[in-house]
Amino acid sequence: MSFKSIEKMMTISERDFRAVDLNLLVTFLVLMRERSVSRAAERLFIGQPAVSGALARLRSLFDDELLVRGAGGMEPTARALRLEAELLPALQDVQAALFQSERFDPAGAERAFTLAMPDWVEVWLMPRVFAELRRQAPRVRVAVKATDPFQGAAMLERHEMELGVATLPDKPAWLRSVPLARMGFSCVHHGKRLPLAGPLTLRDYVAHPHVLVTYRGAFRSGIDKLLEARGLQRQVQYTTQQFSTLPSLLREVAALSSVPAALADHWAYCQDLHAHPLPLPSPEIELSMFWHAAKDKDPALEWLRGVVAEAARTPLV
Repeated sequence: MSFKSIEKMMTISERDFRAVDLNLLVTFLVLMRERSVSRAAERLFIGQPAVSGALARLRSLFDDELLVRGAGGMEPTARALRLEAELLPALQDVQAALFQSERFDPAGAERAFTLAMPDWVEVWLMPRVFAELRRQAPRVRVAVKATDPFQGAAMLERHEMELGVATLPDKPAWLRSVPLARMGFSCVHHGKRLPLAGPLTLRDYVAHPHVLVTYRGAFRSGIDKLLEARGLQRQVQYTTQQFSTLPSLLREVAALSSVPAALADHWAYCQDLHAHPLPLPSPEIELSMFWHAAKDKDPALEWLRGVVAEAARTPLV
């Protein structure tokens, strides 16, 4: 808040406003426009006696007749004309503050946003988001923090970010979210280290070592339960919390890794990895965009959510 705004607030006397009803001032302005009690009553959707009573209260409040009968109808006094000139812009400002949504102009904005997401989501999604931000809002800055499905809501509650993108096992009542994408898993490997031709078979899948991304350090995931139901077991020999390490690992080791399908497609495009559908029914994940309910009507964040949602719908080139 600026010093001038504080200075204006300090000049406001609560006592002066006790006898003033905002609706009374609205009635005054309508009377000034219509120059008629009956027409003002029609505009305000109230009875003529109510408008007449309001005019009597206005005359008492301002100690002036305000509107007097003349040959052509009601004529304003000099005091009424001065009041109209001062009150009309003031009430227009009040109306705008109460009922008009704040606008966000991305082209001229200089705002910084803080987002949080797992590293694989950043790899898959943010290149398109950032490119669109550069196009629409060249002076907007973005900070991306790492999170996972178990930390996102807590980070949001601690105000460590404004917008998150992740899977959400828990949704507190204050959290708002919309689904961005639903996808299964694919299996990736490096063709030179592990030359597997044709569709990946279940036999191949369990015959080779696996690298697993797990946020809690486990050597098992939902895929292992699906394998066990078939009497099979895979060899998970390495776990990490970061998807971004996998391409380098797979260039050096003859191993497989099961990753979200969108990330597998991205790596097949730009990391020289081979991607295959899983040779068993794939578990699915739902990726959501989420934010605090207190930010529901933030126009800048609404705009950013639209950019992120559109990027998630845009296929990889």
